[in-house]
Amino acid sequence: MERSGPGNSVARVTLNRPDVHNAFNATLIAELRQAFTVLARESETELRVVVLAGEGPSFCAGADVDWMRAAMALDTEANEQDAMAMADMFETIDTCPVAVVARVQGAALGGGMGLCAVSDLVIAESGTRFGFTETRLGILPAVISPFVIAKIGESHARALFPTGRRFNAVRGQRIGLVHEVVEGEAALDAAVESAVDDLLAAGPTAARAAKSIIREVRGLPHGSAKWHTARVVARQRQTEEAQEGFRAFTEKRPPGWAPEPE
Repeated sequence: MERSGPGNSVARVTLNRPDVHNAFNATLIAELRQAFTVLARESETELRVVVLAGEGPSFCAGADVDWMRAAMALDTEANEQDAMAMADMFETIDTCPVAVVARVQGAALGGGMGLCAVSDLVIAESGTRFGFTETRLGILPAVISPFVIAKIGESHARALFPTGRRFNAVRGQRIGLVHEVVEGEAALDAAVESAVDDLLAAGPTAARAAKSIIREVRGLPHGSAKWHTARVVARQRQTEEAQEGFRAFTEKRPPGWAPEPE
């Protein structure tokens, strides 16, 4: 993990197993969960953005072959515990209180697709290959399915889950898994930095509340959602952050939380 930005409030979490295309094993899963658990405890001034990246030629190529081979020898209970550890890791990233920006290149397969699904903004290099490739190995994308279906919808999941077919970044964008496609690594880095700048321009508490409201209204009936959102915005309007944002707008100046111009 590396820190940068104003007050070191930008965290960059990098998968660092490039020799196996950042494939998951038990250690990487545990370390990712621990990293995001620690980040979630930080205040709105300490943490404002997380960039999730993969070292080397690929973002994340799914499960490590040796780890999968070991799992085949486990009994049902041990396999369930193994799968629950991965599910907990994805949930920890999904519930990160600040926006998670995924920098995706090379390949995002299997569990790598799960990482894309739990990221808020996915920026991919145009040559990236995507795929729910589990069925080609005789298994299935079960643990990631709640997060993926929430991201791309049941229709696209039904078309892609059973076949295991790989697809490009353009299709990834079309189905809602990817938000921006760029050409080349330099453009990828520039697009990620631009996204970070946009997030830093938002009020720290407002950005967190804006992400949180999406989970809070999910599944609520209309009446409950109406009252909940009214209460949330009413409380936010009374904060010093909102008052400063309005003053800055009317005075035609950057708000106090904005990064200093370089």
